[in-house]
Amino acid sequence: MPHIIVKLWPGKSEQQKRRLADAIANDVMAVLHYGEESVSVSIEEIDAEDWANEVYKPDIQEKLKRCTRSPDTPCEVIASVQVEMSINRSIKAGHL
Repeated sequence: MPHIIVKLWPGKSEQQKRRLADAIANDVMAVLHYGEESVSVSIEEIDAEDWANEVYKPDIQEKLKRCTRSPDTPCEVIASVQVEMSINRSIKAGHL
């Protein structure tokens, strides 16, 4: 405990994903004072065309009250940008 799940679009190298997981784990250990044996990180790749249904709606929209935000950008803005990018990719791919 804790277990952190990162959901992102495919295309990042294994090295980038490992660096991200290590950075997240290190920050969690530093901020929350957990040992290395207590922190785990999973990375799930979600295709852009599936983002709205698999991430935005269940993890952001439906859990907005629990959504963590950065100091300058509310979760709603981040979600809106991600959905807009997903829609644009779907249009370019001919899915919409």
